[in-house]
Order: sequence, then C-alpha cells, then structure tokens
Amino acid sequence: MFPKVILKKGKEKSIQRRHPWIFSGAVYGVTQELNDGEMVDVVDAQNQHLGTGYFSDKGSIVVRLLTFGEETFSENFWTEKLQSAWELRVKLLNLEETNAFRVIHGEGDGIPGLIIDYYDKNWVLQAHSSGIYYAVEEIAKAIQNSFPEYCDTIYCKSSGTLPNTGTDYFLFGNNQETIAKENNILFSVNWVEGQKTGFFLDQRENRKLLGEFSKGKKVLNTFCYTGGFSIYAMSAGAELVTSVDISQKAVDLAAKNMELNFPNANHKAVADDVFNFMKENHQIYDVIVLDPPAFAKSIKSKHTATQAYKRLNIAGLKALAPKGILFTFSCSQVIDDVLFYNTVAAAAIETGRTIRVLHKLEQGPDHPTNIYHPEGHYLKGLVLYVE
Repeated sequence: MFPKVILKKGKEKSIQRRHPWIFSGAVYGVTQELNDGEMVDVVDAQNQHLGTGYFSDKGSIVVRLLTFGEETFSENFWTEKLQSAWELRVKLLNLEETNAFRVIHGEGDGIPGLIIDYYDKNWVLQAHSSGIYYAVEEIAKAIQNSFPEYCDTIYCKSSGTLPNTGTDYFLFGNNQETIAKENNILFSVNWVEGQKTGFFLDQRENRKLLGEFSKGKKVLNTFCYTGGFSIYAMSAGAELVTSVDISQKAVDLAAKNMELNFPNANHKAVADDVFNFMKENHQIYDVIVLDPPAFAKSIKSKHTATQAYKRLNIAGLKALAPKGILFTFSCSQVIDDVLFYNTVAAAAIETGRTIRVLHKLEQGPDHPTNIYHPEGHYLKGLVLYVE
C-alpha cells in the first residue's frame, strides 16, 4: 500500500515488542526514494509486514510507527485514537474542576510525534515530526467531528518543534487565550505567545501535593514560569510566596495568575537568574521548589547538566529552613531516575544535613508512558524532608 522500508535481519525484534521507533542503523534499504514525512510500510528481511508509520530523513529515528502487525492505517485512525484518549482523560479528571489537560501525549497515546493540549474548548497541536505536521488538518477535522461541543479553537504550534518545516497557525477558530481551570485554580493561558503550548500541564498532581506542605509556610518557587506551584501554595494558606524566573514576561504572568486567584496575597514576583537569586538572597524558606527547564537536551550535554543540577540542589538545600521541604525536579529525558537521584544525593552529601525522601514524583497521568516505550517517562521529582 505504501513504499516499503526494509529492515536488516534481526532488527525486527524491537518492533515485535511494539517499540514505535526505527533507527537508521536498523534499515537495510527502501523500495523507492522517500520524502520526509511520507507514510511507509515497514517489513523485515523476509518481507513480513511489521507496521506502518511516518518516514523521517532528519535525525536518527527514521520511522515512527502508528500501527503494528496486520493492523492497517485507516481513515478512522485519528478519530479512534482521539476518542480513546479523551475517554481516558474523562476517567482521570473531574472536568468540572479541571478543564486544562493533555489529550494526546505522543507515544503514550499511540501517536508518536503528536502533542495535543486542551484548554477549555481550545485545542493546541504540536507536531514533532514532519509526517504529523502534514496530517494536522486531518487531525483537526477529526477533533471537530468527534468533539463539536468541546471545540472553539484549534491551533497548530509547531514552529518551535519543527523549525525548518513547521509554522504556527489557526486550523479552526481564532481564540488566542483563555482562563483555564486546574483543580478550581485559575490560570491565564495564551497558546500563541506562551512557551510550549502555553502552560506546563504535567505538574498538576505535584502542584497539588505541594499545597499539603505549604500552610503557614514561607515558600520559594524557582523557574516559576506561570506561577503554578506559587498559586497552589497560596491556596493552601502559605504565609509568603516568592516566585523567581529569569524572564520578566514569565514573572508578570505569575503575578497576573496570583492576582486572578488571590488579589491580596503576600506574593513577591522576582525577575532574576535563579542561581544569582539563590546566591544574593538571604531569606530562609520552609518549602522550596526547584523545577528548572531541561538542562540536558542531548547525551553530549549530560555531564554539564548533571553538574548544574548538583549546584542548583546545593543552593536550594542551603536556603531551606530546618525541617523544611524541598521539591526538586528534572525534565531532561537523558537524565534517568537513577542519575537524577544520585545527583541530588551528591548535593545532599555536600550540605551534611539529615535528609529523608518522602515522595518520588513523575508527570501526571494525562501524560501516560507507553509500557513498550519507556523513553516517554521524562519528568522525575523528589520530595525531601531536610532537618
């Protein structure tokens, strides 16, 4: 049905275990010249069909599979995947209290290369492969047909993820922002101007947990972006919340979101480099959140990133009051759980304090990990009790 990508002998095993990526080193050849983003059938050395997916001529992953074995790619594929993903979110979330969540999380929902975030009837699509980018109009139609009562706007935001191919444009409607709700807390979200799709949805459960430790406490939220952790802390009755981010725009948004929920909050929003703030500031906090952007985006930068995580955690532990709580995270995919844990432990050793691990954290359940694709687990976090 489609042009074929032929694998080398023995390279079919990972596909038979339903891992959706095929790397360039596994490919024996192709039946015709292929274009970036073209749909292909993948076969083994004996010409047995293994699956269907999108070809890529960029990077080491040459095919991302959408179907496996005898399953065929049909015109109902997008609709079926969307409806299945939506059904799961409805089970996971109370839509009366939370109307901002991830609907499609790439491989975790069986569509490698596609992210869809939902903000109160506004859908934001992000393509991470050319094949997905060329299909966004079909995907948008499937959204409109499947969820007409939940669809005011569909926006494609792919210029950041596909810099040479993708653009940002409206597929349906023209809303640029909304006031979204997460556990009945309000957030102003602008998907046109904001980072990623406008908000970081993966920390919802962890923000809620932070609230349990924040009543009557002095809380520091570093790399605060839109102020999610800050507002949850204030909702639980924090005495003081300080939000720090190097971006003035982010700090202004954090202040705006705090104002939306708690107009009279004791909240300080500071535009500064976090490392500099930690060095210059002499306030001691009861609860500190360290939630930096990905320090490592490739294997090459792993060592440098590990050192940065260590320095950050040392600074955080030094600014923490006795019997304080530290929430510390890494969203770098190349920093695995063990390396992150060991890096935080190395920072702890330098401080000489007695520290207990209370929780190990990860991304929320609307960001599921496909059991056959463990690489989809990217967010790691620890909650530490520091004497």
